[in-house]
Amino acid sequence: MQKYDVICKEGIDVLMDVFYARIRADKNGVGEIFNNVVGKSDEVWNLHKSKISNFWQGMLLGEGNYAGVPLKAHLDLPPFPREYFKIWLDLFDESLKEVFNDKIASEILQRAQMIAQRFQFMLYENKH
Repeated sequence: MQKYDVICKEGIDVLMDVFYARIRADKNGVGEIFNNVVGKSDEVWNLHKSKISNFWQGMLLGEGNYAGVPLKAHLDLPPFPREYFKIWLDLFDESLKEVFNDKIASEILQRAQMIAQRFQFMLYENKH
C-alpha cells in the first residue's frame, strides 16, 4: 500500500478501513465491545466507518458533517477497563503507520492520544 504524504479524505477513509478491520478482529476485549455496540454486519460497520471518518475529517481537515457527541457515546457504554484505551491506541497507531507517512501518522496519533486522555478523565476520574 502506498502511504499518504498529506492528510486527505481518501487517506482518512483508508485509515478507517484498516483500523476497523483490526478492531473487528481484536481478541483483547476492545473488539468485543465494538462488535456488540456497532453490530456484526458489514453494512452497519460501513455506516460506522463513514461516521467516524467524518469525525476525523472535522478534527484534521475542518471538513465533514459529523454531528455526533463522541464523549456521550462513550459515557453511555457499559463500564470497561481503562486499559482498553491503550489497546485502541496501539491498534490505531499500527493502522496510521500503514496508511500515512511517519510524520503524518505521528501528528494524527497525538490528536488521538489527546482525545483518549480526555475521555479517560471523563470516564474514570471525573465523577459525572
